[in-house]
Amino acid sequence: FKDHFQPGIYVCARCGHELFSSRAKYEHSSPWPAFTETLRGDSVAKRQERPGALKVTCGKCGNGLGHEFLNDGPKRGQSRF
Repeated sequence: FKDHFQPGIYVCARCGHELFSSRAKYEHSSPWPAFTETLRGDSVAKRQERPGALKVTCGKCGNGLGHEFLNDGPKRGQSRF
């Protein structure tokens, strides 16, 4: 879904929990889709993995979603999921 930019909601592949809106998606050089924010506060769970990076899982079922990279978004101070 890296190059997919149709309007909609991205959901967890395991349980269907709503995670990200297409409005928060942006082009990035990583091989994965990139988002600036989650859909809701309970969309994901986060835990510190290393400085500047949080491990991100589905807020409902715990499915692994990758990382939140702090201060690596398209604008100063934004994160990249």
